Amino acid sequence: MRSSIEIFNIRTRENRVLWQTEQLFEAPNWSPDGRYLMLNCDGRMYRLALEEATVPQPVDTGFAIRCNNDHGISPDGTLIAISDKCEFDKSAIYVLPAVGGEPKLVTKNLPSYWHGWSPDGTRFTYCGIRDQVFDIYSIPVDGGEERRLTFGEGRNDGPDFSADGEWIYFNSSRTGRMQIWRVPAEGGAAERITDSEYGDWFPHPSPKGDKVVFVSYDGEVFDHPRDLDVRVRLMDMDGGNVETLFELFGGQGTMNSPNWAPSGDEFAYVRYFPLP
Repeated sequence: MRSSIEIFNIRTRENRVLWQTEQLFEAPNWSPDGRYLMLNCDGRMYRLALEEATVPQPVDTGFAIRCNNDHGISPDGTLIAISDKCEFDKSAIYVLPAVGGEPKLVTKNLPSYWHGWSPDGTRFTYCGIRDQVFDIYSIPVDGGEERRLTFGEGRNDGPDFSADGEWIYFNSSRTGRMQIWRVPAEGGAAERITDSEYGDWFPHPSPKGDKVVFVSYDGEVFDHPRDLDVRVRLMDMDGGNVETLFELFGGQGTMNSPNWAPSGDEFAYVRYFPLP
């Protein structure tokens, strides 16, 4: 596959290509200072500078060299969260300095897949699989007891915090097809946001608190596979004014983790092209 790292501006409705490669890069996070994207490739983490034409530079993640596409940067830019399988052969969430260093384990219950950082930088939200049940959890960045936010109502996955920290948006199959829901960050009843013909995944609320971007598969597609024609869609925080921004070949890896620019005007994603 050829990976094309791209940016879309929701105000001008224009996109631009940053960099392309024949390697499989995934899930761009935008740094809080706006200077680089962080992505994963072949189990490693990389930074791609935005202001100059260059190639991604590797991030030292110590022993963690089986990182997946569930990762992100702290709101103050000093830490990164990764999900890696090296230590336990199951995905565990770690935190380490953004400049690189030795990872510190956060989640003792496994497998756990990181997905979002609270705006105040104190908590993670993630998908945890416990006895084959996929649910949404949160936990302090320093570790401790996890807070369960969903309770086996179908498969629950892909959580991310709203800009005010009050809600966690996620996707759930509790009504059959995967749709977007949200639950209070402190716990409570979940609220359905989308009611579409598609399978909706990976909602990412804007840092402006006005929009949510997400990926939509054809309705009959199960899970979130790669290498399919999908749609990148945008909606208001309450699910209103849903629109398809563009279609692309992708899915898994396109934007699994938080991908908005600090301004809330742009987001990053990966488009894939089959190699001849």
